[in-house]
Amino acid sequence: MELDPSTFDSMTPEEFARTVKQMSDKEISETMRGEHRGAVLDAVFGRFPELFRPDKAKGVAGTVQFRITGGPDEQPHDTYEIVIDEGTCAVSPEAGESYDASLMMAPPEFVKMATGRGNPTMLAMRGKIKVKGDIALAAKFPSLFDIPKA
Repeated sequence: MELDPSTFDSMTPEEFARTVKQMSDKEISETMRGEHRGAVLDAVFGRFPELFRPDKAKGVAGTVQFRITGGPDEQPHDTYEIVIDEGTCAVSPEAGESYDASLMMAPPEFVKMATGRGNPTMLAMRGKIKVKGDIALAAKFPSLFDIPKA
């Protein structure tokens, strides 16, 4: 199974979740070390604003950085930033100078979290996601989005 970035624009979040559910951790890792890594990450992070639930974010403000490891040797990790503020959600493919919470994970854990296949709290407790900064914000973060399930 392989992810085809040319289909991302027409693929719903649920279709993406079903597609990656059929992939093994090894296949996900291999894909994320290859030429499609940037397109996959851009597509997933690009959906966060449309999946955002402002009704769940009352009183929540903060910057969460995602550091996705497992990239090719010339760029072993990518960092994306999601800013929640006053009921809005903005995504940047570049890390700012500061953050409230930072989450570092390998591609399979990221995909599991982004598609509802993995419980972020359990992944963090098992050391699969490393959390720095505001742990309460990191724990609340998944509930701010309507995560697609396969």
